[in-house]
Amino acid sequence: MKKYCFGVDVGGTTVKIGFFNVDGTMLDKWEIVTNTDNGGEAILGDICKSLDDKLAKETIQIDDVPGIGLGLPGPVLSDGTVLQCVNLGWGKLNVEEKLSSMFHGVTVKAGNDANVAALGEAWKGGGKDYDDVVMITLGTGVGGGVIIGNNILTGYNGGAGEIGHFHMNDEETDVCGCGKKGCLEQYASATGVVRLAKRYMADNDDTKMKEFGDNITAKDVFDLAKEGDQGANVVVKQMGTYLGRAMGFIAATVNPQAFIIGGGVSKAGQFLIDAITDTYRNVSFKACSEAAVCLAELGNDAGMYGAAALVK
Repeated sequence: MKKYCFGVDVGGTTVKIGFFNVDGTMLDKWEIVTNTDNGGEAILGDICKSLDDKLAKETIQIDDVPGIGLGLPGPVLSDGTVLQCVNLGWGKLNVEEKLSSMFHGVTVKAGNDANVAALGEAWKGGGKDYDDVVMITLGTGVGGGVIIGNNILTGYNGGAGEIGHFHMNDEETDVCGCGKKGCLEQYASATGVVRLAKRYMADNDDTKMKEFGDNITAKDVFDLAKEGDQGANVVVKQMGTYLGRAMGFIAATVNPQAFIIGGGVSKAGQFLIDAITDTYRNVSFKACSEAAVCLAELGNDAGMYGAAALVK
């Protein structure tokens, strides 16, 4: 019986590598630099060397390894082909076939990094008690991953779960990073919260947010809201309303048992969950309205856990 597997989370700056028992126990983790020179041609070779070094150090035979799971920053098709990973320098590449051929012929399974992180949270994190979950990641942008029956829902072109680009506001004049206007990401991400705060400060003087000026962060907004600052609470309510409405749309489509909220903004904790949940319960279809709303638990390790889950 095969005993060990690797979960590899490939980012534009570092590659995070987790070494696991197939039951999901993380035995070790480490990072290597992502070498994006020459179109990222060295990345897979560097991963292979790091994995071989680990096997040698632990005196583990390759026959004890069922496979390698990869989380990648771009859409991944069902056959393991990435169409483009801009941050890595890759164009179209069947990464599963390529890495397998380079690493002793072992099975390789790849997925989009946000989807893989969602799978990790569903397997061993905030969603471990559920089979059907949606993870929402609130960072610089808004990402998502849909897990149905403990499997990633990728969609036809790998675009399922791109909830940050739900259209939420017909009146928006600012342009989202995707090129359109009124996306959820413009209100519910860390940068979105800051944008809402600056709009509020431009028109109102009744808030300590003004003491931070242009340097205000999403954390500052939530900290002030917890202290009772009126303006900060208005901003948090706006953010929670947009996100809660979006969750209602999601629930009416895939009817998850739970939503898992992660990313940097989720460090606001239960205060954030409460701000989201009130709107979600009010706007969602009754049959879907009781989904649990939970905080993610794995932090930056979620991608490694999810990648390992692809080959466990």
